Amino acid sequence: MQPKRAEIRIVDNLTLSDDWYCLKKYTFDIQRRNGDWQRQSREVYDRGNGATILLYNRDRKTVILTRQFRFPVFINGHDGYLIETAAGLLDNMAPEKRIKAEVEEETGFRVSAYRRFSRRT
Repeated sequence: MQPKRAEIRIVDNLTLSDDWYCLKKYTFDIQRRNGDWQRQSREVYDRGNGATILLYNRDRKTVILTRQFRFPVFINGHDGYLIETAAGLLDNMAPEKRIKAEVEEETGFRVSAYRRFSRRT
């Protein structure tokens, strides 16, 4: 059974930055479980939709991950590298097409078959 989606009324949104991607501040009312409405605000950094894939090597029975530099990790005092699944922003491409390109670029592997899983609420 799907969980009930939150009752939200967007009151305002303000663009804080529109440089690399778009950063907005949203003010909204959310209905609490007891029925009361509460005003909140959140900053949302919209980078667009993306796709990822968990690669599985059937012969070795292992998953294949990639190591990538992430500036926010570096600026927070770490070496800057994360171990991740191959992923990328769609940039107006179909998810299947984008992820095949990302896999080859990030890991050197070519995807021969995949199963798509989608979580939509």
